[in-house]
Amino acid sequence: MAEKYNLFDDLKTIGSARVLCIGDVMMDRFVYGAIERISPEAPIPVLLVEREKHMLGGAGNVVANLAALGVQATLIAVVGSDAVGADIQKQLEALGIVAALETSADRFTTVKSRFVCGTQQVLRVDREKAVSIPAEIEDRIISRITQLVPETGAVILSDYKKGLLTDRVISAAIACARRHGKPVIVDPKGHDFSRYRGATVITPNRKELETATGMKTGTDDEICTAGLKLITTCDIATVLATRSKDGMSVITKGDAPLHIPAHVREIYDVSGAGDTVIATFAAGMAAGLPVRNAALLANVAAGIVVGKPGTATARPDEIRAALEENLVTERPSAALRAPKLATVQKAATQAERLRTRGLKVGLTNGCFDLLHPGHLSVLRQAKSQCDFLIVAINGDLSVRRLKGPQRPVQNQAARADILSALDMVDMVVVFEEDTPLALIREIKPDILVKGGQYKLEEVVGHEIVMSYGGKIIRATMEEGFSTTDTITRMAR
Repeated sequence: MAEKYNLFDDLKTIGSARVLCIGDVMMDRFVYGAIERISPEAPIPVLLVEREKHMLGGAGNVVANLAALGVQATLIAVVGSDAVGADIQKQLEALGIVAALETSADRFTTVKSRFVCGTQQVLRVDREKAVSIPAEIEDRIISRITQLVPETGAVILSDYKKGLLTDRVISAAIACARRHGKPVIVDPKGHDFSRYRGATVITPNRKELETATGMKTGTDDEICTAGLKLITTCDIATVLATRSKDGMSVITKGDAPLHIPAHVREIYDVSGAGDTVIATFAAGMAAGLPVRNAALLANVAAGIVVGKPGTATARPDEIRAALEENLVTERPSAALRAPKLATVQKAATQAERLRTRGLKVGLTNGCFDLLHPGHLSVLRQAKSQCDFLIVAINGDLSVRRLKGPQRPVQNQAARADILSALDMVDMVVVFEEDTPLALIREIKPDILVKGGQYKLEEVVGHEIVMSYGGKIIRATMEEGFSTTDTITRMAR
């Protein structure tokens, strides 16, 4: 058990890592909407578009996961001379990722468009030109690799078979990394894994391992046998095989295999989970973690992202919370915490997940210093208007600025704990600003609830919520209840 606790320390060390990713970058486009009728032009459903999301995909999602972990990430990739390529450049820079992109006039940037109704993908449309890059771009890519490898802690080869990772680029990257003593972690594609000869770790999923070896991969023993065949025939030190609901297996020649059960509470969308695995694992390797510990953290991170819609990332606070949750399960007296208390980022992720299922997310906010029947009435009314109610409370410093130096009577931990005990409250978020404006922008509630004493124009964030079609609900107030009046009466 003590070894598991070291993962908390390992997680802290990852932020100091530097990782170079070389691979096929693309744009993942998610189009969400509702299907209510069949087209009169053909027997096909009509998707009424409600919103769209454009996210980095392929190797772009790998480095986005690295950035989410706090890792210094650099991406070497090729884009087309088009608007999508320019958008990828902007998104990478916004995440703090060093974008070493080559532009090729003979290709366009890969875009994968997924059309989603509720939780169901109804169509995927790919726009790509999967041909090998020309020799002059190969030369420039190899030159960049030679310059950047000495400065990094680990190298990722993210192969999506779109043409960047030619045999020549792969062999040059692996040879350069080995000269400088840097581990190379490969997310492979295709039937012949010998093209990755000399890599440190290769991360096939179960189907890819089966295809590359021609062997069964249904059981632990079969996974080990197939993994050892790759190690022997491809001169690879370790195989990290991802096995979906069965977790992952680490096979290293001369060592006992490690089979890690999946760390998943809910599977929502498996898109990009492999990118999260290789990013977290490589970050661990770059930070000097043992293969075992890097794999354990990667497994937890994968369990987090499959519970999110679309291609997603796992942040250190989410991984830490998942580790703490595991400890609470195994040692009920340890790491106890309010299960409904969440960060703004976690609340925003949950809200997005619920909206894609057609559920309504409500938000109300306040100090909630001394909970009284007036508060309970507002909360009941708020919950009646939505499927999931988030209560945002002012932090202690914020309350002091708004209410004076004698407030709050109860600190934010106590207030959050009391609210978490109420059945009508699904999640509690603490914010330190004087108003919840930034929080509203992040969470994007479908319904914003405030007390009826406020006019519509006085409700903070009403313009934001109404701009995307959300509703403002002004709750009926219970007469005779006020925290300030209660405190005044107590002082008499």
